Amino acid sequence: MHFYQPAQGHGLAHDPLNSIIAPRPIGWISSISAAGQVNLAPYSFFNLFNYSPPIIGFASTGWKDSVQNIQQSGEFCWNLVSRPLAAAMNQTSATVPAEVNEFELAGLTMAASRLARPPQVAESLIRFECKLSQLLPLKAADGRELPTWLVLGEVIGVHIAPQLLVNGVFDTLAADPLLRGGGPGEYFTLSASQKMTLLRPQV
Repeated sequence: MHFYQPAQGHGLAHDPLNSIIAPRPIGWISSISAAGQVNLAPYSFFNLFNYSPPIIGFASTGWKDSVQNIQQSGEFCWNLVSRPLAAAMNQTSATVPAEVNEFELAGLTMAASRLARPPQVAESLIRFECKLSQLLPLKAADGRELPTWLVLGEVIGVHIAPQLLVNGVFDTLAADPLLRGGGPGEYFTLSASQKMTLLRPQV
């Protein structure tokens, strides 16, 4: 077994953590500042954290435009990245000045939300409108605050393309979600051949 203590370095060509915790759904987050400046950015540290009410969250290394906008407005949207949107999503990961509209940069269409101020990615097949529930600086085990912010939001509105609902059941494979792997640019998708069914044991 290769053993290392993260505080002392991993001794490998690339930090393995984000390859081990993978593949991960992508938090493609749209937000808007108090002044009305729109932002769209992907976050690979993203997931669902609660079922009822639904709460999703993402972590931002550094106080980025998305975090600042969400703190100001109290709202954001999550947009599913399907495989056809891979190149556009990657374009929105570029480090650009705050005044740059990433929707325009990536050739995407802004769709108005019903309940929240930030626009959504019209090309995305699933979109969540969210209200900020918590904005927390992460802490190390010794209590040190880290320059990483955890943004949690309650999902207040869900948009699903009708072709992804089959007899009232959401078809995950048809959504073709793009998933972040490790390394500098590895991504994955799902396939029917990888699917398995495991029912929870009855005690």
